Amino acid sequence: MNRPVLDDSVRLTDEGVLILDRRVFPARQEWVLARSAGEVAVAIREMVTQSSGPFYAGLAGLRLSARLHRGDGVETALKALVDDGELLTAARPTNNHVRDAVREVLAAVSLAAPDSAEELAEIVEAETGRLESAYRGGSAELGRLTAALIPDGARVMTHCWMDAYLIGVVQEAASAGRSYEWVVTETRPYLQGARLTAHTLAEMGQKLTLITDGTAAAAMSPQSTLGPIDALVTAADRVTMDGHVINKVGTLGHAIAASAFDIPFYALVLAPDRTAATASDVVIEERDGAEVLSTLGSRTASSLVERGYYPAFDVTPPRFVRRIVTDRGVFEPARVGEYHREIS
Repeated sequence: MNRPVLDDSVRLTDEGVLILDRRVFPARQEWVLARSAGEVAVAIREMVTQSSGPFYAGLAGLRLSARLHRGDGVETALKALVDDGELLTAARPTNNHVRDAVREVLAAVSLAAPDSAEELAEIVEAETGRLESAYRGGSAELGRLTAALIPDGARVMTHCWMDAYLIGVVQEAASAGRSYEWVVTETRPYLQGARLTAHTLAEMGQKLTLITDGTAAAAMSPQSTLGPIDALVTAADRVTMDGHVINKVGTLGHAIAASAFDIPFYALVLAPDRTAATASDVVIEERDGAEVLSTLGSRTASSLVERGYYPAFDVTPPRFVRRIVTDRGVFEPARVGEYHREIS
């Protein structure tokens, strides 16, 4: 099975961080060059990269920050790393992958107490490499556990772009001798499902059907001529300790429909966020409403329409979630907090 293009979408070079522009992929394969961690943060905020992409870009941004200050004093290099970490963390506030990565890198630096900026850069290089390896390994484990929940030949609906998690599910299912048929929502307004998810599934030899976001409930109903949907599977940008699932806006509606038709909804996340007791502890990013007036740079709303509303994420209550899949096992939503008690 070939490695999908989007599985290698962030590269640190001598010039800076190259980020595959997911806003125009797959129609064009264009790369945005960020010459500083601040420019990486701008690229993340402007949706050049999404899903797992900001995590990889954030790690590369931290490496770049440390490299750029190799010739400075250690205190100057450390302050730059902290400041750049704050910029990267603030770029997309709902998903906590970048925040956690920054925290772990800074903790590793603090523990090592480097004597020089050169040594600091070496620590950052090693720690970011460890975090990327752990993320990829965790994504594969999510794939294995999810594939174990879904029988061979199932028809699976997904929403938005699950990135490394989706790739893990497909690869691990194949290893277990299972194959699935996929139903992919287009995911307005950036069409991540239509462009990223559908393209990657096709690259990996998967059978898929693309539907509009508004078709999801109808596709899950017994009257659908598409055939029965066996599971709804999405990533989660954040899961709270009481089992609320925060993900791309639209997930809530799909989860409610799945519950109404007794279709299991499985949400994938490496770990629940121990800093978020419940959904009120999570900042739900609201993007400029003007983004929903256009699609891929072309105005789709009437020129008379001036206002749009675009919360980038929504919150699905635990009662609509069958199981939460983590890198340490599968949990009922009400018990997902046990993830951290088991490793404390």
